[in-house]
Amino acid sequence: MNKKYWLAAITAACILIAVIIVSCGSDQRVTASAVDLTQTNASQTVDAGKQIFRFDTFGDEAFWGDTLKLHQAIEGSGFTGGVGPGVSPTTALAVGLKVDVDALPASLVAQLKNGTLNLGDPANTVALIKLNSVLGITGLFNADGSMKSMGIQCALCHSTVDDSLAPGIGHRLDGWANRDLNVGAIIALAPDLSVVATLLGTDQATVRAVLNGWGAGKFDAELFLDGKATGGPQGSSATLIPPAFGLTGVNLHTWTGWGSVSHWNAFVAVIEMHGKGTFVDARLNNPTKFPIAANPANHFYDIRQPTPEDDLVTSKLPALHFYQLAIPAPIPPVGSFDQAAAGRGKTLFNVKARCATCHVPPLFTEPGWNMHTPAEIGIDSFQADRSPDGRYRTSPLKGLWTHTKGGFYHDGRFATLLDVVNHYDTFMVLGLTAPEKSDLVEYLKSL
Repeated sequence: MNKKYWLAAITAACILIAVIIVSCGSDQRVTASAVDLTQTNASQTVDAGKQIFRFDTFGDEAFWGDTLKLHQAIEGSGFTGGVGPGVSPTTALAVGLKVDVDALPASLVAQLKNGTLNLGDPANTVALIKLNSVLGITGLFNADGSMKSMGIQCALCHSTVDDSLAPGIGHRLDGWANRDLNVGAIIALAPDLSVVATLLGTDQATVRAVLNGWGAGKFDAELFLDGKATGGPQGSSATLIPPAFGLTGVNLHTWTGWGSVSHWNAFVAVIEMHGKGTFVDARLNNPTKFPIAANPANHFYDIRQPTPEDDLVTSKLPALHFYQLAIPAPIPPVGSFDQAAAGRGKTLFNVKARCATCHVPPLFTEPGWNMHTPAEIGIDSFQADRSPDGRYRTSPLKGLWTHTKGGFYHDGRFATLLDVVNHYDTFMVLGLTAPEKSDLVEYLKSL
């Protein structure tokens, strides 16, 4: 083999090695760049979702303010255009509205601490709304300081505060079910409920009676679909507000598993909050099961906006979904449960009590289709029958300690965790002893 051939071979090898080195370096840079982009996108999406969750009305002020005129009832006759006595901070807190202390100026915090703020004056409620400090409520204001309209956000029902300053006033706790919130009583304050009465085919007095019958921490999401205002075992057809945290890896959302988190976000934003968006679910086009939704005059199974620019919901669903999945289930406070008993309860949960059959750790719901017939869990079918699939979801259990108020199951039928354990002990013939039941309750409190 001649010298020229060797030189050519060596040169080619060097070029090949150089290309490989450059390619590897390029791949590493591309990979690193992709990772950085993913992390940046995740951070930006969470931030955007948080803003949407806390402050976006999706244009629903056209309903709550312009149509129902709820802001007029909040202001009271002390404001031009206001009606009635108004809603004072004391009343607002009593119906479960929460105030974000981090949105308050230092001077106002000082007044709240020393008791010099008049909590009986509706004008101070209006001032708190103007500061964007009332969770889930946004006010639109005239030049003279009076409200011209108002809208609501996701945070109204699915956030609370830590009461660090006073009961109902503290730092935000996003994703927590606000079991103090009396949604029905708040809506019933609206001066004009004629549009709701017309939709349900009744009068305003009946609508107010139904709303006031819901009670604290409950809401009836199906009322505008089937018109069933009563009939549940608890009398009212309303269900407890569920938490919106700890949903990563959980398949179906809501008590009766209507769909994914994004499905329910679109449903609530468009049908319940009355925002301006698109919602499509052909299952609602069922005149027998959902007579109001399927009514051609309403067609809630297919809601569209005139142009994409008029849709104030759809473009926000990805970030809203991402943020909700990022909210972790809160860890129980130290000392809130007996650790030794919880350890024993964990073994019972996984073996003798058979809880883990459905509440599979660490999701504490089934991976996959986490739905059961009423007969499988030993309860009535009323609420399940109002859903497309006629089943109940296996609810995830992490953070259970945050939403004990109002009872357990979808309608609060079981007042305590022990009542839940007793139900399954009887229904499934588990043969649990009293100490075992107590240990199981302590484990549930530890999740």
